[in-house]
Amino acid sequence: MIDIGVNLTNKRFHKDIHEVIANARLAGLCNMIITGTSLCESEAALQLAQDAPDLLFSTAGIHPHDAKTFTHSSLNRLRELANNPQVKAIGECGLDFNRNYSTPAEQEYAFVQQLELAVELQLPVFMHERDANQRFIELLRPYRTQLPNAVLHCFTGDLADLERCLEVDLHIGITGWICDERRGAHLLELVKLIPDNRLMIETDSPYLLPRSMRPKPKSSRNEPKYLPYIAQTIAQARQQTLEQFIQQTTQTTRAFFNIGKQPL
Repeated sequence: MIDIGVNLTNKRFHKDIHEVIANARLAGLCNMIITGTSLCESEAALQLAQDAPDLLFSTAGIHPHDAKTFTHSSLNRLRELANNPQVKAIGECGLDFNRNYSTPAEQEYAFVQQLELAVELQLPVFMHERDANQRFIELLRPYRTQLPNAVLHCFTGDLADLERCLEVDLHIGITGWICDERRGAHLLELVKLIPDNRLMIETDSPYLLPRSMRPKPKSSRNEPKYLPYIAQTIAQARQQTLEQFIQQTTQTTRAFFNIGKQPL
């Protein structure tokens, strides 16, 4: 299994990061993609990836929450980071009109600049979107055919959102949100509509601990080791065996991020 979205640089992992990584290996994860959400976090993500190059890769980007910090020098630094072979995508970038920690105009500017960088470097984009799907697609569409790959991670939208994403040939990342009976139950139906070669899985650790896990973990911190539970939930919804589902998503993810199969 490959977890395409892990925030291993988050402070909740600082005390036991090596144990978290070891437990992920024991749970059957063969790779993890560490998410870069700012210049500082992208630099830290790359450092972690370089420390375990057989297991970890990273992204380099500026999240829409931090779009207000985006400058021309930010773009140059992201370019430098992305030239490292452990960096497999530009992002996390996109739009978040739910919280608007940065203004919509700031978010749109940072998003477009990162799309252009991904086109320049011919790297995939790892994207975020909340309450902004139509505008998100409008900004992305002109670049889509120039990008090698593009994923909307942590998809939580409705049928119309999914259809717009699939129309522009996006990959879709599904998290433990699907295990949340309060707000994610609709995803149990929507995941059936995602083609095999467009579906990937992630924990978005330390966020989004699967609520339906039994027994419930003592800590509210999500970890990569819980990815098998998310995979099982999705496989059941799609009426696939867990083995078949893991094989398909792993193959899809390797192709998306250009990750070669690691020797056992």
